[in-house]
Amino acid sequence: MTDLDAFIDGLPKAELHLHIEGSLEPELMFELARRNRVAIPFDSVEAVRAAYSFSNLQDFLDIYYAGADVLRTEQDFQDLAAAYFERAAADSVRHAEIFFDPQTHTDRGIPFQVVADGLLSGMAEAQTRLGVTSKLILCFLRHQDEEAAFATLRAAEPWLDRIEGVGLDSSEVGHPPSKFQRVFDRAGQMGLKRVAHAGEEGPPEYVWEALDLLHIDRMDHGNRSMEDEGLIARLAAEQMTLTVCPLSNLKLCVVDDLTTHPVPEMLRRGIRVTLNSDDPAYFGGYVNENYRQLARATGLTRTQLADMASNSFSGSFLSEADKARHIADLNGWVARHA
Repeated sequence: MTDLDAFIDGLPKAELHLHIEGSLEPELMFELARRNRVAIPFDSVEAVRAAYSFSNLQDFLDIYYAGADVLRTEQDFQDLAAAYFERAAADSVRHAEIFFDPQTHTDRGIPFQVVADGLLSGMAEAQTRLGVTSKLILCFLRHQDEEAAFATLRAAEPWLDRIEGVGLDSSEVGHPPSKFQRVFDRAGQMGLKRVAHAGEEGPPEYVWEALDLLHIDRMDHGNRSMEDEGLIARLAAEQMTLTVCPLSNLKLCVVDDLTTHPVPEMLRRGIRVTLNSDDPAYFGGYVNENYRQLARATGLTRTQLADMASNSFSGSFLSEADKARHIADLNGWVARHA
């Protein structure tokens, strides 16, 4: 292990872009398939990993939705969350804000309550046992219509005191943020935070729409913002947090090589960047591996890595007091390990 590896491993951080269904490791997939007697189109863990050689977002989503079919009971969702938080804690994650896709489950007959209660139980266990706090963000599937999103928001109402916000994910191209303007307006009226995937495979225009029509509090991905000088200036001026996912970008061919990843330029231009793992079971690494591989490829300094860890707390939906506490702890840790 290099000194930089040790620095990254111990660096206190938050994770703000994590799809909990995307943390389903092949071993757990097989365990849940056996437990629930669900047939899966793979005969071994190795066969699952071989299937992860996708090259675009849609190919990944096809495998992702097939894997999610093994999740059937409240215990399954609790186990899924528990497995993620074990890995997060090992990566010095102090706080996580996790996405879940209820439509992926309700569309196959799994009640919303099963999903939500299982995840919330796993989150509570992680706080008690590991000291990792978390918040839950409900994502709408953008390849479905806005009425389906409204139906999901209605189904979520009994849990809204335990759900921090809404997001927008799934197939981006051809499904602009404007398609969901009304349901995001409604979510805002209900007091929910708003985030959205934009500018991953979609054009910069989608980023503008997320800002101006969905009135987001945080931007997920946002890579293609760097194609538009006006967007760069606005994101920097407004200190909009971007939840960037380098290994996801590499796996889905959003970038050809990590050496050309836009994060260093984002930092240079004053954009508030954070690093995250997205769907780590599918993309080859949890949050520290994203820090590690990007640092190796682009020459990021310890100061830049610590700045992004600080951004992960300041860009979170924690209270201002909790943000300040985490940032003070981070600064103290960095001073001791300079």
